[in-house]
Amino acid sequence: MSLALSTVIYEWRRYMAAVVALAFSGLLVLAQVGFFVGIGKSFTATIDRSPADLMVLPPKAESMLNTGGMPRRIMPLIYRNPEVVGVQDLTDGFGSFSNLGTGKDKKRNFVNLISVDPAPGSLTLPTDFPEATRLALSQPYAVAIDQTALPLLGVKLGDHAAINGHDVVVAAVLNGYPNINQPQVMLSRSTMRLLGQSRAGNRVGPMLVRIRDPQRAEQVRDALNAAAEDKYRAWTKPELSAANEKALLKEQIIGLFLGFSVVLGIFIGVVITWQTLRGAILANVKEFASLRALGVSMGSLRVIVMEISFWVGVAGLGATALMVWGVSLLAAAGHVPMGFPLSNILSTAVFLLAIAIVSGFLSLGILKKSQPADLLR
Repeated sequence: MSLALSTVIYEWRRYMAAVVALAFSGLLVLAQVGFFVGIGKSFTATIDRSPADLMVLPPKAESMLNTGGMPRRIMPLIYRNPEVVGVQDLTDGFGSFSNLGTGKDKKRNFVNLISVDPAPGSLTLPTDFPEATRLALSQPYAVAIDQTALPLLGVKLGDHAAINGHDVVVAAVLNGYPNINQPQVMLSRSTMRLLGQSRAGNRVGPMLVRIRDPQRAEQVRDALNAAAEDKYRAWTKPELSAANEKALLKEQIIGLFLGFSVVLGIFIGVVITWQTLRGAILANVKEFASLRALGVSMGSLRVIVMEISFWVGVAGLGATALMVWGVSLLAAAGHVPMGFPLSNILSTAVFLLAIAIVSGFLSLGILKKSQPADLLR
């Protein structure tokens, strides 16, 4: 075990403030990233959990955000590929949702309507829907609502409500389909039609595609795009999920939040870590003076200080992981989705180590006080 590591372990109390500062800096960044990515995942939950192998979007689309529609005539073009065995379009809409309460219990909200086909194996039916939910949605005017939206809408399982003036019943309660913008209401395509919300005309939304061999998803995607003639673009689901995360984090307001968090994290991390390391080195200045008296060069002492800062950074990474894990558990208990892309985790780790090393570099000046002559005083 190196001298620097043994020093950090033996005198861990001196370095705890720096470790906590680094942990909070990492938590500040990762918690916001996790929250915003979770928002995106809730927005695309019905697609991410679909049994489909590919997605087809308009040719200029870079993600699921604000994709628009496509001509209905594109659907049969997808079937020209012999690997394709099923194509369904995703239909959504908006409506005014009212419970049947009176006075203060009366609530009215705009909701996002998402249609699913409750037939077994349907491409629009999420794979995590229980059989009871599928059967419930098979009934006319039946809807399913995520449990996080129930208090906002003022309903519970079995209640009757109204969507655009039509009577509906809350036939199922979902878990894992929250929406920060507007509550999502799941219903069958038939019920959408009964509510007057089915997509009319020659335009359809994003298309879900099933192929014979899911292992050949990338090859089929390339074949479909080669034959698209700039009429559509096919995506694999992992590819589209990554594009959705990237597009969401590029949103202006989200970018401002994350940028502010990074600047604040740097300020907190550097200042507290630097002062903590400086104080710890100053407290051990006689030990450093003893090393100099034994012939250890100033350059070697600087290496020891930089290694101490590195190990403090590693400890900060461990503390960050524990705190982020705790926050994710709290979020899960509150049914708040969170997501942590590997690229953001790695960049945050590098960010924290850089803060620790910079703080160590700023603390090197204190070594000038480690004069061997001071041991004689």
